[in-house]
Amino acid sequence: MHEERKKEGQKLTQETKQNKDVLILAIESSCDETAAAVVKNGREVLSNIISSQIALHTLYGGVVPEIASRKHIEKINQVIEEALSEAEVTLDDIDAIGVTYGPGLVGALLVGVAEAKAISYAKNIPLVGVHHIEGHISANYIENKNLEPPFACLVVSGGHTHLVVVKDYGEYEIVGRTRDDAAGEAFDKVARAIGLGYPGGPKIDRVAKEGNANAIAFPRAKVGDSQYDFSFSGLKSAVLNYINGCNMKGEEIVVEDVAASFQKAVTDVLVDHAMSAVKEFGFQKLAIAGGVASNSALRAAMKAACKKNGVEFYYPSPILCTDNAAMIGAAAYYDYKKGARSDLSLNAVPNLKLGER
Repeated sequence: MHEERKKEGQKLTQETKQNKDVLILAIESSCDETAAAVVKNGREVLSNIISSQIALHTLYGGVVPEIASRKHIEKINQVIEEALSEAEVTLDDIDAIGVTYGPGLVGALLVGVAEAKAISYAKNIPLVGVHHIEGHISANYIENKNLEPPFACLVVSGGHTHLVVVKDYGEYEIVGRTRDDAAGEAFDKVARAIGLGYPGGPKIDRVAKEGNANAIAFPRAKVGDSQYDFSFSGLKSAVLNYINGCNMKGEEIVVEDVAASFQKAVTDVLVDHAMSAVKEFGFQKLAIAGGVASNSALRAAMKAACKKNGVEFYYPSPILCTDNAAMIGAAAYYDYKKGARSDLSLNAVPNLKLGER
């Protein structure tokens, strides 16, 4: 009788552990947003605090790494305290700390990693290093409660353009990537060339609404030896050549038409590649992620293509597309549940590849 009660008690203890809510304190500092969040069970955001440096870097036409690092140092403690306060928890309630450790700006990453390691050591809380792109993909889990792997995901941001097969939580295969400029990088460079300034993505999105997307025939590049790889360098050069040609001939440049035509050229390629991959790999689910995923033209075109092809389409809210800590908390939760842990030797890896640890 005693042994039976003991076994029953052990079973109840195990069930309690399995059913216990898991709270992740997440930290993100890979570029120019200092962010902290508290995420419950990978999908419920209790707080998501973001301190943006956009206004500061706009003065220089882009992110200045040294300035970004210094601002992270100034803001990191503040955003963490605010995230805990808004979530109405303390560090004693936290089950694990998730932190972006790559890819990104090395100085910026180091601030977040050092902070996470310090808290982990001081409070004896497990540490989970998170890949930044895995975070962007995981942002889709927060608002789409029914989304589970496997599915295809198009990641489009300032530094990355990846077409990813999400095999399982934390398991990825990159089937397509940019050979040169990322989509977001092309947006920034073209925006600068037509006088819109930084950050380029939102400004082109806004101005393009007033333009004719078919006014200028910009190229749609294909990479000969890989049908899913991207190339936006030629498109960027075509826009610059068009602008220079107009200036030399004394012709008027209609900024709205240039923005709309460029945006459509990028969108057409992204949608075409994504739809081809979904068909070839037999997926019925497609998600998008990253800063450019908040672009209204891309969302509309992808939504229409998915509807036409009978594919379920998932996308995060704009606030979860840009860099934030909630997405890092979502990714960290699934890594934590699978037993992933980082020790205090965790370091920033600016060129970290997706799938590496």
